[in-house]
Amino acid sequence: MSLEIKVPPVGESITEVTLSRWVKKDGDQVAMDEVIAELESDKATFELTAEQAGTLKTIVAEGDTLPIGAVVASIEEGGSSAQAVSTPAPEEVAKADESAPAAPAQTAAPTAPAAGGEALEIKVPPVGESITEVTLSRWIKKDGEAVEMDEAIAELESDKATFELTAERAGTLKTLANEGDTLPIGTVVASISGGSAASSPKAEAAPAAQPAPSAPAETTGQKTYASGTPSPAAAKILSEKGVDPQGVSGTGVAGRITKEDALKAEKPAAQPAAPATKPATAPAAATTTSLPAGDRSERREKMSNLRKTIAKRLVSVKNETAMLTTFNEVDMSPIMELRGKYKDKFKEKHGVGLGFMSFFTKAVTEALKDWPAVGARIEGEEIVYSNYADISIAVSAPKGLVVPVIRNADKLSLAEIEKEVINLAGKARENKLSIEEMSGGTFTITNGGVFGSMMSTPIINSPQSAILGMHNIVERPVAVNGQVVIRPMMYVALSYDHRIIDGRESVSFLVRVKQLLEDPARLLLGV
Repeated sequence: MSLEIKVPPVGESITEVTLSRWVKKDGDQVAMDEVIAELESDKATFELTAEQAGTLKTIVAEGDTLPIGAVVASIEEGGSSAQAVSTPAPEEVAKADESAPAAPAQTAAPTAPAAGGEALEIKVPPVGESITEVTLSRWIKKDGEAVEMDEAIAELESDKATFELTAERAGTLKTLANEGDTLPIGTVVASISGGSAASSPKAEAAPAAQPAPSAPAETTGQKTYASGTPSPAAAKILSEKGVDPQGVSGTGVAGRITKEDALKAEKPAAQPAAPATKPATAPAAATTTSLPAGDRSERREKMSNLRKTIAKRLVSVKNETAMLTTFNEVDMSPIMELRGKYKDKFKEKHGVGLGFMSFFTKAVTEALKDWPAVGARIEGEEIVYSNYADISIAVSAPKGLVVPVIRNADKLSLAEIEKEVINLAGKARENKLSIEEMSGGTFTITNGGVFGSMMSTPIINSPQSAILGMHNIVERPVAVNGQVVIRPMMYVALSYDHRIIDGRESVSFLVRVKQLLEDPARLLLGV
């Protein structure tokens, strides 16, 4: 029975793809879920897989441009493969009869690895619609090491998240790319020899280990999986400092490099520079003017993909939008009194603290109902209005600013919003956010107040049209009912795209947010 293989949907805005390469040829036998072709769009490269096992029949040629849903191949279930097996069956039976009594069948086994040890190529997998290249940030397993099926062998870093590259079978790893290399999707980064190849080094290593009992004790300590491998926190620190993990001795379990080891690793790196300055300053020890000269060193670091993408997006937004910012101030005393009164009961019931972000998120979702243009976006010559509120929350992660999204925030309670904020912020700081968790969003909130910012003009998170900036809370004298009183005040800023949001809408939106925050009962009553 023939099964048609069609071009699958690969993204909202993608209507056609190019068949760049047939991985399997016409008439080849394919297994279920085996990659048969590569499809290329204007944003990324995708793999087309077999939806059943059988014989492949290609219908289109390499280089053809195909619309989504076009039939590119068919697979005959079992057909020709069964015939191919049935024809030589008598000869195979005869060969089997001849080889059955012969004990050398076992001696032929060692030669099978060489024949069956064909290297399996490990390629950079597709990791998202808009991602066309990644950076190989770290090899978890080194060249020549034995790896197990599905074992993590490397870490890949895109402009949005970090991914693990796993071994597709057991065997011996051969690395073909270096740490720090920027690789397009589909690039071959390593190969894995057959499982027997992995076992042969062990077999050779075993006899070598027997004559010298003392040596194996040292080498096995270095060959453990954890030995020389930094923890996630340690890996970040070493990467930021440009220190090679192989030059750091681990004090953790089984020799793993801990965060403390990584922090200490900076000192040895700084010590070699110290002797170079000491001879220069020693002769002039009597003068104090020569001391600052020893600190005039520079350090260069390659920009990460995330940092490069942030830079491009921010410049692009400034150049492609008519960005304007309007300001207001909010009296935070009503919210602070409400938090002080109910925060203990709130945490006892919901298991999370009652923070300011949930109030701001809720206020924004209510204001968007009155002024939907603030949550709209431009696509070509059309303005797209959303009947939902997916609120992006800017989070400062170790590798840069990321903006995870709280889906359907307008339908969530304060407690549910707080839980989502904690969950997404935790994932961001551990570099565990998925592409889906950072995609989309109709409006963004950023809180520079946690770092002490008094006032700023936040940049729009494209393709969104507006962003709200929170700032620090400062007690200031304000006039209330003709009296000067001290109140905890916060400046808020709304940056918006003037192409689709007029001044009246932007100012009215921010005033509505101010009203809801200064009278939190409105959030509960919806007035």
